[in-house]
Amino acid sequence: MIVIVEKCKIQGIPAILWGEKSTRLIIAVHGSHSSKIDDCIWILAEEAAKRGYQVLSFDLPKHGERVYEAEPCRAQNCVKELALMMEYGKNRAEQISLFGCSMGAYFSLLAYKDTKIHHAWFLSPVVDMGRIIRNMMEQSGITEEELRDRKVIDHPIEPLSWDYYCYVKDHPIIKWKCPTSILRGEYDTLCEYGTVSAFAERFHCRLEEQKGGEHWFHTVEELEFYRKWLQAEL
Repeated sequence: MIVIVEKCKIQGIPAILWGEKSTRLIIAVHGSHSSKIDDCIWILAEEAAKRGYQVLSFDLPKHGERVYEAEPCRAQNCVKELALMMEYGKNRAEQISLFGCSMGAYFSLLAYKDTKIHHAWFLSPVVDMGRIIRNMMEQSGITEEELRDRKVIDHPIEPLSWDYYCYVKDHPIIKWKCPTSILRGEYDTLCEYGTVSAFAERFHCRLEEQKGGEHWFHTVEELEFYRKWLQAEL
C-alpha cells in the first residue's frame, strides 16, 4: 500500500506525517539506532492508514537526520520532545494513540504517564531501564561506585552515564493508565520476559510473544508476524 508522506519540522525536530489528515493520530516513537522511517513505523503507517489513522513519527536526538547533533539521546531530553509532539498532535487530532518501540516505549512511559491516550502499542518495550543499565554494568564488571566516580564509561551497547543512571532510578515507572498491547520476541534478552510480563500484569496490558523472535524485529518472518499483530490490534 502506498501511504501519503508529508515531511515537516516540529519545533525544529524532523518529523513525518503518514497518511491523510484524520481526527485519529498515532504518535510513533522509534527505538535505539533507528529513526522515524524504521521498518516497524513503515508497517504501522501502512496498516494504520487502512483504518483511518494518521501517524506522526520523528527523529529522537542523535538519530536519523539529527545524528550529528550534540544533544544526547537521554530520557531527560526525550521526555521534553515527546511533550512537544503531544502538543502538536492535540492541535491536529481529536484522538491520540501511541506506538513505541524499545526505548521509545520507555520514553513514552515517562512522558505520557499523566496524559490521556486512547490506546498504546508497544514493540519490544523497555519497561525498566534501570534493570538494563544494571545488567550492562554487571556484564562489564562495573560497580555503582565506579560509575559514580568515573561519570561516563564506554560500553559495547551504549556508554554508561552516572547522571542518566541517577535519573532512571529517580523516575521509576509506577503509573500507566492507557490501554496497552505489547508484542515481544521469545528470545528478547534485552527486556526479559519476567520484567515485561510483570509490567503487563501490573498495568493490565495485553501481551503477545512471537516464538523464536528476538528484541529487534527485522527478519521477514518477524516483520510479517508484527504486521499481523497490528492488523489484529489496531
